[in-house]
Amino acid sequence: MGEVVSLFNWMPWLFPVLVVLFILMASIRILREYERGVVFMLGRFYRVKGPGLIIVIPVIQQIERVDLRTRVFDVPPQDVISRDNVSVKVNAVVYYRVIDPEKAIIQVEDYNQATSELAQTTLRSVVGQHELDQMLAERDKLNADVQKILDSQTDAWGIKVSNVELKHIDLDEQMIRAIAKQAEAERLRRAKIIDAEGEAQAAERLVEAGEMLSKHPESMQLRYLGTLANIAGEKSSTIVFPLPIELFNLVRGKMREE
Repeated sequence: MGEVVSLFNWMPWLFPVLVVLFILMASIRILREYERGVVFMLGRFYRVKGPGLIIVIPVIQQIERVDLRTRVFDVPPQDVISRDNVSVKVNAVVYYRVIDPEKAIIQVEDYNQATSELAQTTLRSVVGQHELDQMLAERDKLNADVQKILDSQTDAWGIKVSNVELKHIDLDEQMIRAIAKQAEAERLRRAKIIDAEGEAQAAERLVEAGEMLSKHPESMQLRYLGTLANIAGEKSSTIVFPLPIELFNLVRGKMREE
């Protein structure tokens, strides 16, 4: 009987104790090392807390968790018309992170969605200002241009865009065949130019050799003898000896005198 009376004596204190314990449990928040908590008091910004153990007063204070780790998302393929009127599909990957939790929560409703939409429009705008050859050959420049524009525009949201990489530049089959034909024509053009340059250089050397031989007739005789030596060394049943021009002129002169 005495135990029942003692329990009834504690009943008025039990409910307040439970309420206090519930409030304490609801007030405790644990934020990881890469997390921050943006705390609002009665709807107004109070402060940024974390990491570790923090206390948030229920009802009076509210908290929004923000992840500070680098995030990555794929920009969906975008239909782009280049400056030389070529239709291509371009997609990219964007790396970004939150550097100012207060701005990321207050200045924009959903910073992840906002960054994604801005990346799509910026990608179309930047790529559309270049020709197809520049898209294929200057990807690093395009990456830097898109990253610079995104970083400057998301700075007001407390976002840092650290890197942008173009993944694919897709062309239709007709354009791929046209590019292949253009590359083949370019190779043929270069081959013809190289062949013509070789012929021109050979002609110049022949002219120089002819002028040198004409100035020194004895060198022509040495050339003649060298040619005979080369012919004699070959396994041939017939050997044709060239007639020296001087001998031919001598015979022709004697015939005129007679």
